[in-house]
Parts: sequence; C-alpha cells; structure tokens
Amino acid sequence: MRARNGLKAAGLVAASALLIVVLTAAGLLAFIFYNMSAGRDWTAPSEKVSAALVWSGSGYTFTGEELLGEQRWAMLIGLDGQVVWSLRKPADVPEVYSLTDVASFTRWYLNDYPVQCRVREDGLLVIGSPKGSVWKHDMSMGMDVLLQIPLWFMFLFFLAIGCVLGLAFLFLRKWFRQAQQVRDAARSNWINGISHDIRTPLSMVMGYANQLEEDPALPPARREQAAIIRRQSQTIRDLVNDLNLTMRLDYEMQPLRRARLRPAALVRQAAADLINGGLEDRYTLDLDIPPEAEEVTLLADEVLLKRALMNLMNNGVRHNPDGCAITVRLTLQGAECALEVDSAGGPGAPDAPPPAPPSALNEDGSAPHGTGLKLVEQIARAHGGRFEIIQNGTCFRGRIVLPADPPKM
Repeated sequence: MRARNGLKAAGLVAASALLIVVLTAAGLLAFIFYNMSAGRDWTAPSEKVSAALVWSGSGYTFTGEELLGEQRWAMLIGLDGQVVWSLRKPADVPEVYSLTDVASFTRWYLNDYPVQCRVREDGLLVIGSPKGSVWKHDMSMGMDVLLQIPLWFMFLFFLAIGCVLGLAFLFLRKWFRQAQQVRDAARSNWINGISHDIRTPLSMVMGYANQLEEDPALPPARREQAAIIRRQSQTIRDLVNDLNLTMRLDYEMQPLRRARLRPAALVRQAAADLINGGLEDRYTLDLDIPPEAEEVTLLADEVLLKRALMNLMNNGVRHNPDGCAITVRLTLQGAECALEVDSAGGPGAPDAPPPAPPSALNEDGSAPHGTGLKLVEQIARAHGGRFEIIQNGTCFRGRIVLPADPPKM
C-alpha cells in the first residue's frame, strides 16, 4: 500500500512538472507569435509606400511620409545599382550596390539596419528601420517585445505553477473526500455488524426473560429478577441503537427528513410513549405547555426530535432509580423554541454534583458522557439548534433550543 501511494505521489509530481513545462512553453510561444510581425507589419506599408512613390518625368514625388513614421527611412535602388531616390537615408548606407550586395541584404540587414524590400519596375524599394529596433531573421519582432520575453517567461512559469497547484488541490481534496467516505463507510459497516451481532442474542435474552417474568409458577423474587434482566436488556438495546444513530450523525450519513410539525403534539406523543412503555409508579410525569406554544411549528425531523426527547426523559429515569419527578416543558424565546426536560431526584437520589451552568458541555462542545445526551446534542445541532444542560442540586434540566419555523403568510 505504501509503495502504491509512493508511486502515485511520484506520478503526480512528474505530471505536475510536465504540465508546468507545457503550459509555460505554450504561453511563451503564443506570446512570441502574437507579437512577431513576420513581415505583416512591413508588407502593408511597403505596398502603400511604393504606390506613394511616383516618377513625375523630372524626378520622383513621394506622398507617403506618414506611412514611414518618424524613424523609418526609404530609398530606391535603380536598375543600374545606383540610389535614385531616398528619404532620411542614414549616412552609412551606401549609394551604389552590386547584385551580391542586394542578395545579401534583401532578406536580413543592410549595415545592421533591419530592412524590408519590394521589387518595382524601375528598381528595388528598400524600407529600413533604426538599428536594434527589430529582431529580423525568420521572423521579425520589435526589440522592446524581445526584451520582455524573460519577464513573460517568469510570469507564465508562476502562472503555470499556480494552475498546477490549483488542480492538485482540487484533486487531493476529492481524493481525501473519497478516502474519508470509504473509511466512514467501513466504520459504519463494522458498527452495524457489531450491533447486529449484539441485538440477535439480546433479543433471545429478552424473550426468555419475558417468559420467566410472566411464569406464575416462579416465586415473585425470581420473576422480579427476570423483569430486571428484561429491562436491562432493553437498556442495552437502546444504547446499541443510540450508538448506530450517533455514528450516522457524526459522519453525516443520517438523512434529515424535515417537515412542519407542532412541538406541542410531539411532546404529548413522547410522554404517552414513555408512560405506555411501562413507567413505574415511583416516577411522575407532568407536561407544561403554555397556550401560546400550542400553534408554534418547527421544521424538523419528527423521528429524530422525538428520539431526543425520549432520551432526555429516559436519562432522568435511568439516573434516579428510586424515583423522580419528570417535567416536560415547551417554552418560546423570541424566534426560538425550547423543549425542556426536568428531572428532580426523589428521596433516594444519589448525591448530586455542584450546580452546573447552562450548556455545561465538554470543551469540544459534546455532551458530558454517555451516548444518550451526546445523541441529543447531535440531533439539536443537525437541526441548526443547540443543547444546554442545567444542573442544580438534585434537579437536572436538558434544553433543546431550535429555531421556530416562521408562520405561513
């Protein structure tokens, strides 16, 4: 695996280096070919310059000085090799030329002057530029453009590096996401498999415990022990289910099926399920729903939100084995709706820790301990809300604060 990753990294580096070279070379060539004249800038003026030079019978008349500009010069070499007309011809340019001289400068330079030539019926028209102004070989290019090539090379080089780094970032981000998804899926499958392996024998234990609990032939003490086994098995089953849901929320694998719901109805349904699930007499359950909260709606996943409420109520039952008073309260706080569960410990409640402030979560924002409260906190965050804990003496309060759904207009 390491060797394969090393080969992939080496291949990525090599491909990046090659891409940098290709992009830089392509950009540089494009710059050169865009800026080189290749005779185009010369051909058009030479035609017009030649047309502007006319024999008038006693001499040549030229009307195209604006075509040459301020720096170019021109001359006409007659058929005998003599210069018969010139305009701004430099002093170091000869007056007489042989066929060999003409053949040597018509393509490149005349005494280091870059020239362009045009054949006429009465001779050879030569248009020249100042020395060092044009790089003229197979292609012609202004010297000022030629001097910019190193700067453009550096610009294109760093631009290519930036492009390669951007592509590498996108590739690596996609690769890391895919790798993370593979790891999350493997972890999810592993937890699901373990959970299934636990639930299967646990169902058998619960079934046999229920039979023993309902067997009239057994003494009451044995039947009570069977009931304890059944309840603890249910607790283990609930913990396994919470573990699965916690994992799916952690790795964003649990879909949120949001719909408009009334939290007042949800609170009543959760309370009824707790009572119908066999809430013992030593626990009391009260609801506190003010009239103004009856018509409030939330945009939430009903199943998950009910699961969070059940976990808070079961948390009070679990940590108060000798009984307690459980109160489920629905309150409005501006644009937020709070679902609160209070559990006040009874006479046999264990010693409570010191009072804790609201949102008494761990430093990383997670619930203090156990999967039950952690799951409540995850469900609240998944809905864009928060989970707060207030503990004072034997009174424990868990608050799920969610944004209220604005009413329809």
